[in-house]
Amino acid sequence: MTKIAFVGAGSAVFTYEIMTDILQTPGLDTGTIALVDIDAERLELAHQITEKVVALSGRQWTVEASVDRTQVIQDTNYLINTIEVAGLENVRHDFDIPMKYGVNQCIGDTIGPGGIFKALRTLPAWIDILHDTERLAPDALVMNYTNPMSLTCLTGVRASSLPIVGLCHSIQHTSEQLAEYLGIPHQELKYRAAGVNHLAWLVDLTHNGEDMYPLLREKAKDPAIYEQDPIRFEMMLHLGAFVTESSGHSSEYTPYFRKRPDLVEKYTRPEYLGETGFYANNWPTWRQESDDWIRQMLAGEEEIELERGPEYASYIIEAMEFDKPTVIYGNVPNTDLVTNLPRDGVVEVACLVNQNGIQPTHFGELPTQLAALDQAHMAVHDLVAQAVLEQNREAAFYALMLDPLTAAVCSPAEIRQMFDEMSVAEAPYLPEWMQQ
Repeated sequence: MTKIAFVGAGSAVFTYEIMTDILQTPGLDTGTIALVDIDAERLELAHQITEKVVALSGRQWTVEASVDRTQVIQDTNYLINTIEVAGLENVRHDFDIPMKYGVNQCIGDTIGPGGIFKALRTLPAWIDILHDTERLAPDALVMNYTNPMSLTCLTGVRASSLPIVGLCHSIQHTSEQLAEYLGIPHQELKYRAAGVNHLAWLVDLTHNGEDMYPLLREKAKDPAIYEQDPIRFEMMLHLGAFVTESSGHSSEYTPYFRKRPDLVEKYTRPEYLGETGFYANNWPTWRQESDDWIRQMLAGEEEIELERGPEYASYIIEAMEFDKPTVIYGNVPNTDLVTNLPRDGVVEVACLVNQNGIQPTHFGELPTQLAALDQAHMAVHDLVAQAVLEQNREAAFYALMLDPLTAAVCSPAEIRQMFDEMSVAEAPYLPEWMQQ
Protein backbone atom coordinates (compact mmCIF):
# COMPACT_ATOMS: atom_id res chain seq x y z
CA MET A 1 0.00 0.00 0.00
CA THR A 2 1.31 3.44 -0.97
CA LYS A 3 2.09 5.90 1.82
CA ILE A 4 2.77 9.56 1.12
CA ALA A 5 3.87 12.01 3.83
CA PHE A 6 3.56 15.79 3.57
CA VAL A 7 5.99 17.54 5.93
CA GLY A 8 5.04 21.19 6.21
CA ALA A 9 1.45 20.28 5.37
CA GLY A 10 0.22 23.51 6.99
CA SER A 11 1.01 25.15 3.64
CA ALA A 12 -2.51 23.92 3.07
CA VAL A 13 -3.08 25.24 -0.47
CA PHE A 14 0.06 23.50 -1.72
CA THR A 15 -0.89 20.33 0.15
CA TYR A 16 -4.41 20.57 -1.32
CA GLU A 17 -3.08 20.92 -4.87
CA ILE A 18 -0.61 18.03 -4.75
CA MET A 19 -2.94 15.79 -2.77
CA THR A 20 -5.68 16.46 -5.34
CA ASP A 21 -3.22 15.51 -8.12
CA ILE A 22 -2.50 12.24 -6.32
CA LEU A 23 -6.20 11.45 -5.88
CA GLN A 24 -6.77 12.07 -9.60
CA THR A 25 -3.93 9.76 -10.65
CA PRO A 26 -5.15 6.59 -12.42
CA GLY A 27 -4.62 3.49 -10.29
CA LEU A 28 -3.85 5.24 -7.01
CA ASP A 29 -7.09 4.05 -5.43
CA THR A 30 -5.90 3.25 -1.91
CA GLY A 31 -3.14 4.29 0.43
CA THR A 32 -2.27 6.52 3.35
CA ILE A 33 -1.66 10.26 3.40
CA ALA A 34 0.31 11.42 6.45
CA LEU A 35 0.25 15.14 7.27
CA VAL A 36 2.87 16.81 9.47
CA ASP A 37 3.19 20.41 10.64
CA ILE A 38 4.35 22.02 13.89
CA ASP A 39 1.52 24.59 13.63
CA ALA A 40 -1.46 22.65 15.02
CA GLU A 41 -4.08 25.09 13.71
CA ARG A 42 -2.81 25.06 10.12
CA LEU A 43 -2.29 21.29 10.31
CA GLU A 44 -5.96 20.88 11.24
CA LEU A 45 -6.97 22.93 8.20
CA ALA A 46 -4.85 20.68 5.98
CA HIS A 47 -6.31 17.60 7.67
CA GLN A 48 -9.89 18.72 7.11
CA ILE A 49 -9.44 19.64 3.44
CA THR A 50 -7.58 16.38 2.78
CA GLU A 51 -10.38 14.32 4.34
CA LYS A 52 -12.93 16.26 2.29
CA VAL A 53 -11.09 15.77 -1.01
CA VAL A 54 -10.57 12.05 -0.28
CA ALA A 55 -14.33 11.70 0.32
CA LEU A 56 -15.17 13.58 -2.89
CA SER A 57 -12.72 11.48 -4.91
CA GLY A 58 -14.46 8.24 -3.94
CA ARG A 59 -11.07 6.60 -3.30
CA GLN A 60 -10.09 4.61 -0.24
CA TRP A 61 -7.28 6.62 1.30
CA THR A 62 -6.60 6.88 5.02
CA VAL A 63 -5.50 10.26 6.39
CA GLU A 64 -3.23 10.68 9.42
CA ALA A 65 -2.04 13.93 10.95
CA SER A 66 0.39 14.83 13.73
CA VAL A 67 2.56 17.69 14.93
CA ASP A 68 5.16 14.97 15.68
CA ARG A 69 6.45 13.57 12.40
CA THR A 70 7.87 10.47 14.09
CA GLN A 71 4.30 9.38 14.82
CA VAL A 72 3.19 9.22 11.18
CA ILE A 73 6.11 8.90 8.72
CA GLN A 74 6.94 5.25 9.53
CA ASP A 75 7.27 3.22 6.29
CA THR A 76 6.52 6.20 4.06
CA ASN A 77 7.20 5.54 0.36
CA TYR A 78 7.24 9.21 -0.67
CA LEU A 79 8.04 12.18 1.56
CA ILE A 80 7.08 15.61 0.21
CA ASN A 81 8.84 18.52 1.91
CA THR A 82 7.18 21.95 1.93
CA ILE A 83 8.42 23.38 5.24
CA GLU A 84 8.73 27.11 5.94
CA VAL A 85 10.86 27.91 8.99
CA ALA A 86 9.98 31.17 10.77
CA GLY A 87 9.21 32.94 7.52
CA LEU A 88 6.46 35.14 8.92
CA GLU A 89 8.69 36.32 11.76
CA ASN A 90 11.63 37.16 9.51
CA VAL A 91 10.31 38.20 6.11
CA ARG A 92 10.71 41.88 7.01
CA HIS A 93 14.26 41.39 8.36
CA ASP A 94 15.17 39.52 5.16
CA PHE A 95 14.15 42.54 3.10
CA ASP A 96 14.47 45.64 5.30
CA ILE A 97 18.02 45.16 6.58
CA PRO A 98 19.60 44.50 3.14
CA MET A 99 17.61 47.44 1.71
CA LYS A 100 19.34 49.74 4.23
CA TYR A 101 22.59 48.77 2.55
CA GLY A 102 21.23 49.27 -0.96
CA VAL A 103 20.57 45.58 -1.71
CA ASN A 104 17.15 45.78 -3.34
CA GLN A 105 15.28 42.44 -3.45
CA CYS A 106 11.97 41.55 -5.08
CA ILE A 107 11.40 38.06 -3.63
CA GLY A 108 14.57 37.30 -1.67
CA ASP A 109 13.97 33.63 -0.81
CA THR A 110 16.47 31.78 -3.00
CA ILE A 111 19.79 33.64 -3.03
CA GLY A 112 20.81 37.09 -1.86
CA PRO A 113 20.70 38.07 1.82
CA GLY A 114 17.08 36.93 2.19
CA GLY A 115 17.68 33.57 0.55
CA ILE A 116 20.88 32.88 2.47
CA PHE A 117 19.30 33.66 5.83
CA LYS A 118 16.20 31.67 4.92
CA ALA A 119 18.53 28.74 4.25
CA LEU A 120 20.32 29.20 7.57
CA ARG A 121 16.95 29.04 9.36
CA THR A 122 15.60 26.14 7.30
CA LEU A 123 18.43 23.69 6.77
CA PRO A 124 19.00 22.53 10.39
CA ALA A 125 15.32 21.51 10.61
CA TRP A 126 15.55 19.87 7.18
CA ILE A 127 18.51 17.76 8.25
CA ASP A 128 16.58 16.59 11.33
CA ILE A 129 13.64 15.59 9.08
CA LEU A 130 15.94 13.59 6.81
CA HIS A 131 17.58 11.78 9.73
CA ASP A 132 14.18 10.80 11.14
CA THR A 133 13.15 9.61 7.67
CA GLU A 134 16.32 7.52 7.29
CA ARG A 135 15.43 5.78 10.54
CA LEU A 136 11.68 5.36 10.04
CA ALA A 137 11.29 5.16 6.26
CA PRO A 138 14.69 4.21 4.81
CA ASP A 139 13.22 3.36 1.37
CA ALA A 140 11.43 6.71 0.91
CA LEU A 141 11.93 8.95 -2.09
CA VAL A 142 12.17 12.54 -0.85
CA MET A 143 10.62 15.23 -3.04
CA ASN A 144 11.57 18.76 -2.02
CA TYR A 145 9.50 21.83 -2.87
CA THR A 146 10.98 24.19 -0.24
CA ASN A 147 13.07 27.19 -1.30
CA PRO A 148 15.92 27.86 -1.51
CA MET A 149 15.60 24.81 -3.75
CA SER A 150 19.21 24.16 -4.79
CA LEU A 151 20.53 24.79 -1.29
CA THR A 152 17.95 22.55 0.35
CA CYS A 153 18.70 19.70 -2.06
CA LEU A 154 22.49 20.16 -1.88
CA THR A 155 22.57 20.14 1.92
CA GLY A 156 20.16 17.18 1.95
CA VAL A 157 22.25 14.98 -0.32
CA ARG A 158 25.39 15.81 1.68
CA ALA A 159 23.70 15.09 5.01
CA SER A 160 21.64 12.03 4.09
CA SER A 161 21.74 8.73 2.23
CA LEU A 162 18.15 9.11 0.98
CA PRO A 163 17.36 9.76 -2.68
CA ILE A 164 16.30 13.41 -2.97
CA VAL A 165 14.88 15.27 -5.95
CA GLY A 166 13.98 18.95 -5.95
CA LEU A 167 10.83 19.88 -7.85
CA CYS A 168 9.96 23.29 -9.22
CA HIS A 169 7.50 24.42 -11.88
CA SER A 170 9.65 27.14 -13.43
CA ILE A 171 10.80 25.20 -16.51
CA GLN A 172 7.38 23.89 -17.52
CA HIS A 173 5.74 27.26 -16.85
CA THR A 174 8.42 29.12 -18.81
CA SER A 175 7.98 26.81 -21.79
CA GLU A 176 4.23 27.56 -21.72
CA GLN A 177 4.92 31.31 -21.62
CA LEU A 178 7.34 31.06 -24.52
CA ALA A 179 4.85 29.13 -26.63
CA GLU A 180 2.36 31.93 -25.94
CA TYR A 181 4.87 34.67 -26.86
CA LEU A 182 5.71 32.77 -30.07
CA GLY A 183 2.08 32.08 -30.92
CA ILE A 184 2.48 28.32 -31.28
CA PRO A 185 0.80 25.38 -29.45
CA HIS A 186 2.74 24.44 -26.33
CA GLN A 187 2.74 20.74 -27.18
CA GLU A 188 4.56 21.55 -30.46
CA LEU A 189 7.39 23.48 -28.78
CA LYS A 190 10.52 21.42 -28.23
CA TYR A 191 13.20 22.56 -25.80
CA ARG A 192 16.28 21.48 -23.85
CA ALA A 193 17.03 23.17 -20.56
CA ALA A 194 19.69 22.92 -17.87
CA GLY A 195 21.40 24.95 -15.18
CA VAL A 196 20.60 25.58 -11.54
CA ASN A 197 17.09 26.06 -10.19
CA HIS A 198 15.63 29.46 -11.10
CA LEU A 199 18.73 30.14 -13.21
CA ALA A 200 18.38 27.32 -15.72
CA TRP A 201 18.36 28.10 -19.41
CA LEU A 202 16.28 27.00 -22.38
CA VAL A 203 19.32 26.48 -24.57
CA ASP A 204 17.45 24.92 -27.50
CA LEU A 205 14.02 26.10 -28.58
CA THR A 206 12.54 24.61 -31.78
CA HIS A 207 9.23 24.19 -33.61
CA ASN A 208 9.00 21.66 -36.43
CA GLY A 209 12.79 21.54 -36.47
CA GLU A 210 13.20 25.31 -36.80
CA ASP A 211 15.16 27.39 -34.26
CA MET A 212 12.68 29.68 -32.52
CA TYR A 213 15.18 32.14 -31.06
CA PRO A 214 15.29 34.43 -34.14
CA LEU A 215 11.50 34.74 -33.96
CA LEU A 216 11.59 35.27 -30.18
CA ARG A 217 14.09 38.12 -30.64
CA GLU A 218 11.71 39.68 -33.16
CA LYS A 219 8.79 39.26 -30.77
CA ALA A 220 10.80 41.06 -28.07
CA LYS A 221 10.62 44.22 -30.21
CA ASP A 222 6.85 44.30 -29.67
CA PRO A 223 6.15 46.29 -26.46
CA ALA A 224 2.98 44.24 -25.84
CA ILE A 225 5.18 41.14 -25.52
CA TYR A 226 8.37 42.69 -24.08
CA GLU A 227 6.46 44.34 -21.23
CA GLN A 228 5.22 40.94 -20.02
CA ASP A 229 8.80 39.88 -19.17
CA PRO A 230 11.28 42.77 -19.53
CA ILE A 231 14.20 41.40 -17.56
CA ARG A 232 14.05 37.93 -19.07
CA PHE A 233 13.90 39.41 -22.55
CA GLU A 234 16.94 41.57 -21.73
CA MET A 235 18.78 38.49 -20.48
CA MET A 236 17.92 36.61 -23.69
CA LEU A 237 18.88 39.51 -25.97
CA HIS A 238 22.29 39.94 -24.34
CA LEU A 239 23.15 36.41 -23.16
CA GLY A 240 21.61 34.28 -25.91
CA ALA A 241 19.09 32.13 -24.03
CA PHE A 242 15.86 32.55 -22.07
CA VAL A 243 16.09 32.01 -18.30
CA THR A 244 13.56 29.87 -16.45
CA GLU A 245 12.42 32.04 -13.56
CA SER A 246 10.26 35.16 -13.54
CA SER A 247 11.64 38.59 -14.35
CA GLY A 248 11.36 39.64 -10.71
CA HIS A 249 13.31 36.69 -9.37
CA SER A 250 15.81 36.82 -12.24
CA SER A 251 16.51 40.48 -11.54
CA GLU A 252 18.00 39.63 -8.12
CA TYR A 253 20.11 36.67 -9.32
CA THR A 254 22.59 38.73 -11.34
CA PRO A 255 24.42 42.04 -10.81
CA TYR A 256 22.78 43.79 -13.76
CA PHE A 257 19.33 45.12 -12.87
CA ARG A 258 18.98 46.11 -9.20
CA LYS A 259 22.27 47.76 -8.23
CA ARG A 260 21.16 51.35 -8.96
CA PRO A 261 17.78 53.07 -8.54
CA ASP A 262 17.76 54.17 -12.19
CA LEU A 263 18.16 50.56 -13.34
CA VAL A 264 15.39 49.38 -11.00
CA GLU A 265 13.13 52.06 -12.45
CA LYS A 266 14.07 51.24 -16.06
CA TYR A 267 13.77 47.45 -16.00
CA THR A 268 11.42 46.40 -13.21
CA ARG A 269 7.64 46.44 -13.26
CA PRO A 270 4.94 45.77 -10.64
CA GLU A 271 4.54 42.51 -8.76
CA TYR A 272 6.46 39.45 -10.06
CA LEU A 273 8.11 41.57 -12.73
CA GLY A 274 10.52 43.01 -10.16
CA GLU A 275 8.63 45.20 -7.68
CA THR A 276 10.84 46.24 -4.77
CA GLY A 277 9.89 44.33 -1.62
CA PHE A 278 7.04 42.52 -3.38
CA TYR A 279 7.38 39.32 -1.34
CA ALA A 280 8.00 40.97 2.03
CA ASN A 281 5.10 43.39 1.56
CA ASN A 282 2.59 40.75 0.49
CA TRP A 283 3.53 37.33 1.83
CA PRO A 284 1.84 37.64 5.24
CA THR A 285 -1.41 38.62 3.47
CA TRP A 286 -1.07 35.80 0.94
CA ARG A 287 -0.63 33.32 3.77
CA GLN A 288 -3.83 34.49 5.45
CA GLU A 289 -5.71 34.52 2.15
CA SER A 290 -4.62 30.95 1.44
CA ASP A 291 -5.91 29.77 4.82
CA ASP A 292 -9.17 31.66 4.27
CA TRP A 293 -9.60 30.01 0.86
CA ILE A 294 -9.27 26.56 2.44
CA ARG A 295 -11.85 27.53 5.08
CA GLN A 296 -14.22 28.70 2.35
CA MET A 297 -13.88 25.36 0.55
CA LEU A 298 -14.58 23.53 3.78
CA ALA A 299 -17.68 25.69 4.33
CA GLY A 300 -18.95 25.03 0.83
CA GLU A 301 -18.47 28.68 -0.18
CA GLU A 302 -15.77 27.86 -2.75
CA GLU A 303 -15.82 24.98 -5.22
CA ILE A 304 -13.42 22.10 -4.68
CA GLU A 305 -12.00 21.24 -8.10
CA LEU A 306 -10.81 17.68 -8.58
CA GLU A 307 -8.40 18.31 -11.42
CA ARG A 308 -4.86 17.06 -11.87
CA GLY A 309 -2.41 19.95 -12.21
CA PRO A 310 1.09 20.25 -13.71
CA GLU A 311 3.19 19.73 -10.55
CA TYR A 312 5.54 16.78 -10.93
CA ALA A 313 4.92 14.88 -7.67
CA SER A 314 1.90 12.81 -8.79
CA TYR A 315 3.54 11.93 -12.11
CA ILE A 316 6.65 10.69 -10.29
CA ILE A 317 4.53 8.51 -7.99
CA GLU A 318 2.55 7.17 -10.96
CA ALA A 319 5.74 6.39 -12.88
CA MET A 320 7.32 4.55 -9.96
CA GLU A 321 4.21 2.69 -8.78
CA PHE A 322 3.03 1.53 -12.21
CA ASP A 323 6.24 1.70 -14.27
CA LYS A 324 4.66 4.37 -16.47
CA PRO A 325 7.73 6.26 -17.70
CA THR A 326 7.69 10.03 -17.67
CA VAL A 327 10.20 12.86 -18.01
CA ILE A 328 10.47 15.65 -15.45
CA TYR A 329 12.95 18.42 -14.74
CA GLY A 330 14.54 17.69 -11.38
CA ASN A 331 17.18 19.17 -9.10
CA VAL A 332 19.75 16.43 -8.58
CA PRO A 333 23.47 15.96 -7.84
CA ASN A 334 25.65 16.89 -10.80
CA THR A 335 27.16 13.50 -11.62
CA ASP A 336 28.83 14.98 -14.72
CA LEU A 337 25.38 15.82 -16.14
CA VAL A 338 26.30 19.44 -16.92
CA THR A 339 29.97 19.09 -17.67
CA ASN A 340 31.08 22.68 -17.09
CA LEU A 341 29.34 23.09 -13.73
CA PRO A 342 30.80 21.89 -10.39
CA ARG A 343 30.46 18.14 -9.92
CA ASP A 344 29.77 18.41 -6.20
CA GLY A 345 26.77 20.71 -6.72
CA VAL A 346 23.10 20.33 -7.62
CA VAL A 347 21.82 21.02 -11.13
CA GLU A 348 18.41 21.10 -12.78
CA VAL A 349 18.16 18.71 -15.74
CA ALA A 350 15.70 16.44 -17.51
CA CYS A 351 15.18 13.15 -15.63
CA LEU A 352 13.56 9.90 -16.70
CA VAL A 353 11.28 8.39 -14.04
CA ASN A 354 10.03 4.78 -13.97
CA GLN A 355 9.86 1.89 -11.50
CA ASN A 356 13.62 2.30 -10.99
CA GLY A 357 13.19 5.81 -9.64
CA ILE A 358 14.66 9.15 -10.76
CA GLN A 359 17.29 8.79 -13.49
CA PRO A 360 18.90 12.12 -14.47
CA THR A 361 19.97 12.55 -18.08
CA HIS A 362 23.26 13.87 -19.41
CA PHE A 363 23.07 17.42 -20.78
CA GLY A 364 26.66 18.28 -21.71
CA GLU A 365 28.11 21.80 -21.72
CA LEU A 366 26.19 24.99 -21.17
CA PRO A 367 27.37 28.00 -23.17
CA THR A 368 30.21 29.57 -21.18
CA GLN A 369 28.42 32.83 -20.36
CA LEU A 370 25.45 30.93 -18.91
CA ALA A 371 27.60 28.44 -17.02
CA ALA A 372 29.57 31.32 -15.45
CA LEU A 373 26.43 32.83 -13.93
CA ASP A 374 25.39 29.42 -12.59
CA GLN A 375 28.87 28.75 -11.20
CA ALA A 376 28.61 31.93 -9.12
CA HIS A 377 25.40 30.66 -7.55
CA MET A 378 26.84 27.21 -6.96
CA ALA A 379 29.76 28.73 -5.03
CA VAL A 380 27.24 30.46 -2.73
CA HIS A 381 25.32 27.18 -2.36
CA ASP A 382 28.50 25.28 -1.50
CA LEU A 383 29.47 27.77 1.21
CA VAL A 384 26.02 27.80 2.84
CA ALA A 385 25.94 23.99 2.86
CA GLN A 386 29.43 23.98 4.39
CA ALA A 387 28.31 26.49 7.00
CA VAL A 388 25.34 24.41 8.11
CA LEU A 389 27.00 21.00 8.00
CA GLU A 390 30.21 22.18 9.71
CA GLN A 391 28.54 24.83 11.93
CA ASN A 392 30.87 27.39 10.41
CA ARG A 393 29.64 30.98 10.71
CA GLU A 394 32.43 32.41 8.57
CA ALA A 395 31.46 30.17 5.64
CA ALA A 396 27.95 31.66 5.81
CA PHE A 397 29.48 35.15 5.68
CA TYR A 398 31.63 34.18 2.68
CA ALA A 399 28.45 33.06 0.92
CA LEU A 400 26.97 36.53 1.33
CA MET A 401 30.26 38.06 0.15
CA LEU A 402 29.93 36.13 -3.11
CA ASP A 403 26.22 36.79 -3.71
CA PRO A 404 26.15 38.53 -7.14
CA LEU A 405 23.73 41.34 -6.28
CA THR A 406 25.17 42.04 -2.82
CA ALA A 407 28.70 42.16 -4.23
CA ALA A 408 27.57 44.59 -6.95
CA VAL A 409 26.29 47.04 -4.32
CA CYS A 410 28.33 46.71 -1.11
CA SER A 411 31.92 46.79 0.05
CA PRO A 412 33.25 43.83 2.06
CA ALA A 413 32.98 45.82 5.30
CA GLU A 414 29.38 46.74 4.53
CA ILE A 415 28.56 43.10 3.79
CA ARG A 416 30.09 42.08 7.13
CA GLN A 417 28.00 44.71 8.91
CA MET A 418 24.80 43.60 7.14
CA PHE A 419 25.52 39.95 7.94
CA ASP A 420 26.05 40.73 11.62
CA GLU A 421 22.91 42.88 11.77
CA MET A 422 20.77 40.17 10.19
CA SER A 423 22.28 37.58 12.54
CA VAL A 424 21.23 39.63 15.57
CA ALA A 425 17.75 40.43 14.24
CA GLU A 426 17.02 36.78 13.40
CA ALA A 427 18.90 35.26 16.34
CA PRO A 428 15.89 33.47 17.93
CA TYR A 429 15.41 31.48 14.72
CA LEU A 430 19.02 30.78 13.77
CA PRO A 431 21.31 28.03 15.07
CA GLU A 432 23.49 28.97 18.03
CA TRP A 433 26.71 28.85 16.00
CA MET A 434 25.44 31.81 13.96
CA GLN A 435 25.83 34.07 17.00
CA GLN A 436 29.17 35.81 17.54
